Amino acid sequence: MTYLSAENPKNLRGKTAIVRVDFNIADKTETFRLTATLPTIKLLVKHNINAILLSHRGKPKNRIENPELRIKASNEDTLRIVLPFLKGHLKRHVRFFNHFDFLKIKSDIDKARPGSIFLLENVRLFPDEEENDPALGRELASLGDFYVNDAFSASHRAHASITQIPKFLPSFAGLRLEQELKNLSKVMRSPKKLLIVILGGAKVSDKIGIIENLSGKADAFLIGGAMANAFLKAKGINIGASVFEENALPAAQKLLANEKILLPADFISHQNRILDIGPLAIEDFSKKIQSAKTIIWNGPMGLFENPRFAAGSNAIAKAIARSHAFSVAGGGETTYLIHELELEKKFDFLSTGGGAMLKYLSGEKLPGIKALEN
Repeated sequence: MTYLSAENPKNLRGKTAIVRVDFNIADKTETFRLTATLPTIKLLVKHNINAILLSHRGKPKNRIENPELRIKASNEDTLRIVLPFLKGHLKRHVRFFNHFDFLKIKSDIDKARPGSIFLLENVRLFPDEEENDPALGRELASLGDFYVNDAFSASHRAHASITQIPKFLPSFAGLRLEQELKNLSKVMRSPKKLLIVILGGAKVSDKIGIIENLSGKADAFLIGGAMANAFLKAKGINIGASVFEENALPAAQKLLANEKILLPADFISHQNRILDIGPLAIEDFSKKIQSAKTIIWNGPMGLFENPRFAAGSNAIAKAIARSHAFSVAGGGETTYLIHELELEKKFDFLSTGGGAMLKYLSGEKLPGIKALEN
């Protein structure tokens, strides 16, 4: 794999880069992923390299019928929503293409002055994107001279804009992708002991891999959120009407034999549902966190969106912030919570990836990373 940071900019000056970013945001208040990719874009335009930004947003129901016509994307699907942010932070005009007439787009880009920035409409409006169609990859590749993947959070998807374009162009890992790989590799391959892994959220199935892969290196797995409910259910504990992943019960039953897995000592319940970890669990988990030298966190401890059930997640975030450990956190809800508490500077690294982070720390080879290595 070649990092963009290691390439001599003189070799790329005057060329056009196709940059896969992840602008998959619910609304314009979500800026974490947008901010994360700014350094790569700035580096390119600084050296008079055109940047064509490719991204998906949501899961569009209506797909394009004629790529050459103007696309009328819905408010939930359009990438037009990110234009004010990009223009404001890049201090440059960003031309938005609301069609996929590749010949016209190519012509317009060729006429632009070096260092221009372009944004294409939501690439998932193509059904061929999620089908990982080589033909779409070839068409997208025809727009530029080289490819940059700066979308770690989408690199666990085998989609055309991620895995097919590199087959046709020289390819690089962007600055953000490089940061993701180096920081996550550090905590996975050579963590300082004690390593504490904190896992929450709803699904056990998403996190089985990380438990299995890091079991030999981690000193404890602190389990909270609805994920803990499946383990409690597997132990035969009455969880009432609490949310749990029923299909994951056999896996949870098997993992209970792992003495490193620590479940909450108590809970906060409401209307017969467990909605947060309790004060004893907070105290227990916080002590473990203070003894750690390396911390990985993915997933909240409860229904933190409701202030009544946010105490557990808030306490874990603050405990990590107070610790002297090398701390890495990821997942949309987790990073949102950290930013809301204004603790982002207290963490050593916040990953843009949720599913991608989990899969990478599970030891899986992400399709987007593999594509850059071929």
